[in-house]
Amino acid sequence: MNKADLIAEVQKQLGAECSKAHAERTVNAFLSAVESGLQRDGEVQIVGFGTFAVKQRAARTGRNPQTREPIQIPASRTVGFRPGSGLKNAL
Repeated sequence: MNKADLIAEVQKQLGAECSKAHAERTVNAFLSAVESGLQRDGEVQIVGFGTFAVKQRAARTGRNPQTREPIQIPASRTVGFRPGSGLKNAL
């Protein structure tokens, strides 16, 4: 499912009175809220769905797949997701 499919599904769930533009604004607002929550608190927990959390990746040595030469990969931050029990049970 991509973002366009998600917007279409939100529009379908909200019913006939919801336009595609309104569904798109809803999805964009949710994504923006998750992003700002991660920046501010480092974690966004949605009970029954799951938790988005900022994770630290340590610097490490990797290999260039074409030349097989070792390269240094710098430390970085990424986002992880832990599914909640409601989501696990739905799957």
